[in-house]
Amino acid sequence: MCGIVGYNGELDAKEILLKGLEKLEYRGYDSAGIAVRNDEGITVFKEKGRIADLRTAVDDEVDATIGIGHTRWATHGVPNQLNAHPHQSTTGRYTLVHNGVIENYHLLQKAYLKGIQMQSDTDTEVIVQLVDLFAKEGLSTVEAFRKTLSLLHGSYALALLDQEDEDTIYVAKNKSPLLVGVGDGFNVVASDAMAMLQVTDQFVELRDKEVVLVHRDKVEISTLDGKPVERKPYKAELDASDIEKGTYPHYMLKEMDEQPAVVRKIIQAYSNAEDELTIDDNILEAIKEADRLYIIAAGTSYHAGLIGKQYFEKIAGIPVEVHISSEFGYNMPLLSEKPLFIFISQSGETADSRQVLVRVKEELGFPALTITNVPGSTLSREADYTLLLHAGPEIAVASTKAYVAQVAVLSIAAYVAGKAKGKEIDFDLKTELAIAANGIQTMVDSKEELEQIAEDYLKIARNAFFIGRNLDFYVSSEGALKLKEISYIQAEGFAGGELKHGTIALIEEGTPVFALATQEQVSLNIRGNVKEVVARGANACIISMEGLEEEGDRFVIPKVHQLLTPLVSVVPLQLISYYAALHRRCDVDKPRNLAKSVTVE
Repeated sequence: MCGIVGYNGELDAKEILLKGLEKLEYRGYDSAGIAVRNDEGITVFKEKGRIADLRTAVDDEVDATIGIGHTRWATHGVPNQLNAHPHQSTTGRYTLVHNGVIENYHLLQKAYLKGIQMQSDTDTEVIVQLVDLFAKEGLSTVEAFRKTLSLLHGSYALALLDQEDEDTIYVAKNKSPLLVGVGDGFNVVASDAMAMLQVTDQFVELRDKEVVLVHRDKVEISTLDGKPVERKPYKAELDASDIEKGTYPHYMLKEMDEQPAVVRKIIQAYSNAEDELTIDDNILEAIKEADRLYIIAAGTSYHAGLIGKQYFEKIAGIPVEVHISSEFGYNMPLLSEKPLFIFISQSGETADSRQVLVRVKEELGFPALTITNVPGSTLSREADYTLLLHAGPEIAVASTKAYVAQVAVLSIAAYVAGKAKGKEIDFDLKTELAIAANGIQTMVDSKEELEQIAEDYLKIARNAFFIGRNLDFYVSSEGALKLKEISYIQAEGFAGGELKHGTIALIEEGTPVFALATQEQVSLNIRGNVKEVVARGANACIISMEGLEEEGDRFVIPKVHQLLTPLVSVVPLQLISYYAALHRRCDVDKPRNLAKSVTVE
């Protein structure tokens, strides 16, 4: 959650910071602010709401070439101007932006800051007040910064300005993402490289508990105890045009339309010179050697992981457990003797998953594989192996193309592992994925029909149910998540047979029930479940697959291999959710209370 930018150079800092924050608004958008320093001191502009609201508050007459900025997803304190970042010390000397959660901020406040009147309800203000306190005791700014960092428990990405220092942004991170970008005559700070592609594509990775001094002409990195660190920059492989909406009204619509191309790109990326699907030999060996796979994920990635379990067990014959990351870290089950942990995360920065990864690596010493969309992300760097999604930047908070990419990559990993283990596989996955890509194209070309379904079933709905069996159950769960994420309609996904074990009590006249029927062996069962809810007054919408359709089905997806139906059947649910949100005048790309990259536990 939250996004940080910083600039130290020769150009107008205000506009670079504002443009950078616009690219990071997917990380949080309940308030935003910037602070810039010039010969007259530090000036802070902050506002509740979006970056557009902040723009109107910024004084164009203030010129400065160094500054920091922040877009917020609230963790401590309600969204308002007082709680918006940047925060300043009571003396006004120090100004700070922060992403993360300081777990011991109350204890620090009681121990060190009893006489200081806080201006906000945030944990962040405690940090900047501590730096100021230690500086008043005689420490230099960097010494005060180091001492403060040594006291913090929790996650943080920090950028600090000192009114008495015209050429330094003080930077540090722990568990939260932060990068330094380097250029000719300037250097920048960003939570995500895409924020600063406007000025550079060269970035330096930062490690936990490092202290970084970002000057105009150099970057100094050191450990918390002061030992210098040398690290070369890398080139961010991002196309600036990929993060623009172009002619689309919303990023989500653009990203759904990109899904056929994403699957085709994945096929290409994981094909070898012999035109066969392949993965890295080291990853393949790690999968083959494992006696059990533990998939760790959250939200949409968790739903993809449930499908991945079916792939590894049915295709490769490897037992799999799928766990919600926020639960697994604090309630770890008995583990097998030779596990391989697979972390699935669009951003590669999911804090819930990272705390599991740290424990798995540092305490237990087990190997870990990350499946992510972002090369160089924290989960990618810290795991032993990485499989990239190749989906391109995903900006909309509600994940669409990354989910499809996760399912496709999981299918390839399972297929290649099954082949390597000598399993009898009666289909060619590469061909079937290409067919699925064509099926997805048919779905995204069916927008008018799906918009009408959203109108017919969800125009006045206050709740909705999604049901399916087998793989359709997992897709139903994802469809329900999409609908409630962006339209705020209460929605739940259920295994079809579970409805009558309690939940059917919620069915009343007109309740929308979306039923998936793409799995041949349970097609009759799910249709029986539909009859049960219709008998209680439900307004049922059956989405079936060609070859399994019956009269009265509302929508039919093209025929694809039964294991790959999740790639296609999820798309109409995505589009139905999109149009339901659109008709309700919801902010499709930035739904309330949510952020794209969940960097706090």
